[in-house]
Amino acid sequence: MPKPIVFVTRNIPKPGLDKLETVFQLRVHASDKAIERSELLAAVRDVDALLCLLTDTIDKELMDAAPRLKCVSNYAVGYNNIDVDYATSKNIAVCNTPGVLTESTADLAWALLMACARRVVEADRYLRDGLFTGWEPLLFLGNDVFGKTLGIIGMGRIGQAVARRAQGFGMKVLWHGPRPQREDLPPEYQWTDLETLCKESDFISIHAPQTSENHHLLGANELAWMKPSAILINTARGAIVEEAALINALQTKEIAAAGLDVFEREPKVPQALMDLPNVVLLPHIGSASIETRNKMALMAAENAIAVILGKNPPARLN
Repeated sequence: MPKPIVFVTRNIPKPGLDKLETVFQLRVHASDKAIERSELLAAVRDVDALLCLLTDTIDKELMDAAPRLKCVSNYAVGYNNIDVDYATSKNIAVCNTPGVLTESTADLAWALLMACARRVVEADRYLRDGLFTGWEPLLFLGNDVFGKTLGIIGMGRIGQAVARRAQGFGMKVLWHGPRPQREDLPPEYQWTDLETLCKESDFISIHAPQTSENHHLLGANELAWMKPSAILINTARGAIVEEAALINALQTKEIAAAGLDVFEREPKVPQALMDLPNVVLLPHIGSASIETRNKMALMAAENAIAVILGKNPPARLN
């Protein structure tokens, strides 16, 4: 009996591909760049499973073009690229890779926080440009982190991991999310409304999912609530922050700085953001550690294999 076919839309770490080959006939778009839409539509016509990325739109058109499709396994925690309701109506399993990238993303959020607070990127560029002539009392004064207040928007796995790290810095932790009563959280983490969180936090780190309710959750009004010394960190999804309003807030020093791993119209990054010295920009590398990306590849593979074998996958969304 021929093996079922899986199509992988991008190069992923080898452990995941090796795992898929134990069950599937493997087809891979062997590139580090996103597959063209027309090529993707052609590739899924005879596949039983699809392992895709956030950059791939898995909608009605695509699923209708894949009559044998039984599983869409997203190589990501987020799944706003997939029409889950339509997949459910066609009995197509949709899976993701939660949990395995929690600690890596929390680490990166802290890397951005520290880089912004202590102006690391500005200082690095200053030295490389040959401008450093010796120690100065007022050179690149930043902000202390220890003992400050950290506001977390979205207290899921990653938000909690960020909060745990804050304890080592003696920080007060405020958080905002849709369920104020959370018995799974330490009592010292204080839920508050969004306005209070913005007004009282020295650092705000976003870890909410991208939903219609969260679109532009932080806009001009919310940024105006923040302290002039406050720093905003976003490793979640770009559209949670109104990018034009953030640019204005950074340009006018309404807030001190921002650290961004995600953008509203990714991979496009506004030139105005790139021109600002008080923002640290990263190319969506929140989960980009060797260990984590290997774990993501294995989980994505295990999800697809389980569905095809009629078993419960590690992380099914529908």
